[in-house]
Amino acid sequence: QVGLVESGGGSVQAGGSLRLSCAASGLTVSTYSMAWFRQAPGKGREGVGAMHSGGSTRYPDSVKGRFTISRNYARNTLYLQMNNLKPEDTAVYYCAAAWRTSQPSSLEPDDYRHWGQGTQVTVSS
Repeated sequence: QVGLVESGGGSVQAGGSLRLSCAASGLTVSTYSMAWFRQAPGKGREGVGAMHSGGSTRYPDSVKGRFTISRNYARNTLYLQMNNLKPEDTAVYYCAAAWRTSQPSSLEPDDYRHWGQGTQVTVSS
């Protein structure tokens, strides 16, 4: 049974930082492509960063240079460091794991099988 549990969301002012965590059980984060997505009210789910099992990362232009994905092997946890946050970053943030090991990373929701419950991030101006 795979479990992904996000934490670290909250409310910050524009320009602030947050670090989200995604604790995994039932799979090893270093052997799967993992990603962070977000969903704002009335909008679709948007990929904000992905990490391949080999360690390479990809980001959309909207967050490039501000968001960074990392992982901790010992804690089997995926992180999303978010700096210089903007009001448009307000959303529920989800972590996700791919369907199988060694699958290429992507920013498309359909490429991910396992999802966490989400954590709210609110950025005020």
